[in-house]
Amino acid sequence: MDPKSISKKIISLIRRDLQLRDELIRAGKISDGYDQEMEKLHNSNAQELNTIIDLIGYPTVDKVGIQASEAAWLVIQHAIGKPDFMKKCRDLLKDAVIENKANPINLAYLTDRIAVLEGEPQHYGTQFDWDDREELSPIPFDDLTKVNQRRKSVGLNTLEDQTEIIRTRAKKENQTPPKDFARRKHDFDEWKKKVGWSK
Repeated sequence: MDPKSISKKIISLIRRDLQLRDELIRAGKISDGYDQEMEKLHNSNAQELNTIIDLIGYPTVDKVGIQASEAAWLVIQHAIGKPDFMKKCRDLLKDAVIENKANPINLAYLTDRIAVLEGEPQHYGTQFDWDDREELSPIPFDDLTKVNQRRKSVGLNTLEDQTEIIRTRAKKENQTPPKDFARRKHDFDEWKKKVGWSK
């Protein structure tokens, strides 16, 4: 497969992902748990991207171009049902960032996503969820001052500013809190055990 074909393939994976997300938002289903069709698509995309990564390594900008590299990162970020794949990609992305071939912001988001799924505090405050006041808030992190220092070091805004942006976007998209927080948490905890994030 030539680089142009690989780039087109990666971009096509994320287009369907984002299209389905828009459909779920319009149907008011984005906050009620992990939609089965979305999970199936995320797993399928992860499998296809993993085949590409085994072929070319991490899809850096110099290999696939900016658009496809960003699309690949988003596929990885959404591959929450594939812990081993996400961790493999985090390690490859870390190496690419060290070599100045990838965006450190993408590594920050992926690092946080994995930490949250493993039940650990996040380092950069990039992951949000509904709180008991029915507002989107950062999922627990270690220390606000340290988080903001880390965010600044990779080129992110402050966590306070990002919280406002996230909440404004959720209102614009008509996102609403889950109808049953306890059930959603229980279902998510069970799902994490099933796919291997926790025991």
